[in-house]
Amino acid sequence: MEDMLVRLYDLPETESTYQRVQEAGVILRRPGVYEKHLVENFVREHFSPKWVSEVSVAMSHQPVTCWIATKEKQILGFACYDTTCKAFFGPTGVSEEARGLGVGKALLYRSLEGLREQGYAYGVIGGVGPKEFYEKACGAFVIPGSTNSIYRDILPEPQ
Repeated sequence: MEDMLVRLYDLPETESTYQRVQEAGVILRRPGVYEKHLVENFVREHFSPKWVSEVSVAMSHQPVTCWIATKEKQILGFACYDTTCKAFFGPTGVSEEARGLGVGKALLYRSLEGLREQGYAYGVIGGVGPKEFYEKACGAFVIPGSTNSIYRDILPEPQ
């Protein structure tokens, strides 16, 4: 997997994406630190134990560098930034039942705006899976020579 670079000073229009998820009854917000265990449980249940570690870091920042999408007090998705490395976006994930609502794109935009507000000109999307999504959503492009990037010699999960 490769890393991608995003020009934070040249992000696309975001309001229509936020309006779309709001009309679907979805709330985008930073979780309170008192909800750390709930966000971690969601990530553990739906995604990866390694991502739980990154969520824990995001929840320890002030302000919190994690966004969640909720509907009827249930978490639908999350996105972190500035956790794995400075200026990095991710991890991020949306529950299967909430995919297709624009939640992933909205969480991406909130996170990239968060990086920009911290003073970064560029953001890195590390170890990208859906390259085409990021190219279209925010103009991200592959960083040459970034295959495996910082994700080398990762300890395996216990069997």
